[in-house]
Amino acid sequence: MIAADILGHVTPVIDAVVDAFGVVQGWLFQTIVNPLVYHLGFGEFTEEAFEGTEWLLIGLCELVLLFLVLRPLEALIPAQKITDPRARWNDFIYTVLHRIGLFSVVVFFTLDPLMDALAGALRFDNIHPLNLESLLPGISPLLSFIIYFVILDFVDYCYHRASHHFGWWWGLHSLHHSQQNMNLWSDDRNHLLDDFLRDVVMALVALGIGVPPGQYVLLVSISRILQSLQHANVRIHFGRIGERLLISPRFHRTHHAIGVGHESKGKGSMGGCNFGVVLPIWDMLLGTANFSAGYARTGVRDQLARIDSKGMGRPGRSYGHGFWQQQWLGLRRMVEFARIKRKGRR
Repeated sequence: MIAADILGHVTPVIDAVVDAFGVVQGWLFQTIVNPLVYHLGFGEFTEEAFEGTEWLLIGLCELVLLFLVLRPLEALIPAQKITDPRARWNDFIYTVLHRIGLFSVVVFFTLDPLMDALAGALRFDNIHPLNLESLLPGISPLLSFIIYFVILDFVDYCYHRASHHFGWWWGLHSLHHSQQNMNLWSDDRNHLLDDFLRDVVMALVALGIGVPPGQYVLLVSISRILQSLQHANVRIHFGRIGERLLISPRFHRTHHAIGVGHESKGKGSMGGCNFGVVLPIWDMLLGTANFSAGYARTGVRDQLARIDSKGMGRPGRSYGHGFWQQQWLGLRRMVEFARIKRKGRR
């Protein structure tokens, strides 16, 4: 009865928020997005543009939420002192480009039409993706949402762990780990190619298991908000039980720790721990969980100055200071590490 009463009070609030969001989305589309689309000569993409407006609006809401909640927490209880404010500002640019800017445009003109074409081809061949509603008639929308969330989180864990295992892939993903002043914007500090590959994989899986488009948008948004929390420069953990239910900033910071979280078996990208994206259960089940206390220094081992075999001091590897330099160096590392991997197999 209590649960039913709570649900009865919460549902109207949720409905009101959804309705308000729809009104704002419609206004934004009619006033700004649609005229711009036609002005640029892309009138045939009107439907896709409306969907893109939803992503844009959600991205704006996420930015406001992160700035109002996480930014004050970073100032009040920082895990480490920020020594390079420029690096944090650069991460903020990544977040803006990813959630409401450049990356959204790239996905709009490539991934979304690709997924729509694939779904249409499957329907034409009378191939319909499995979905929970057909497998479990009568399942509640909330329960189906949770199941979809768990499945996609497991796929994300596998993708993330693979990006630490293969040399060429680590060449791209290491950009994400090169932030030595990890902060709430660092979640989006990724190579564009790595981001695009991940979005393709996640979209294909979502399509294959029949995730409704409306639910997929919400699934992605919730995951992104939680990942921003994990990367935040805050001294926060969830306690003995909570740490095993949801990934905390401390748990994920261990994953970013130099020589511990992602390269613990020696040089390069092998080994590591805490690959989970939202739920730590996959790390616990697959033996990659590390619940160490403390807030370790973040970065990649080869960024540190070292002494070579001849006793000479060598500077650490540069991962770039600006967006385009970081993207270019990521491609160079991808080629370099792929060659090293091939040589090691000979």
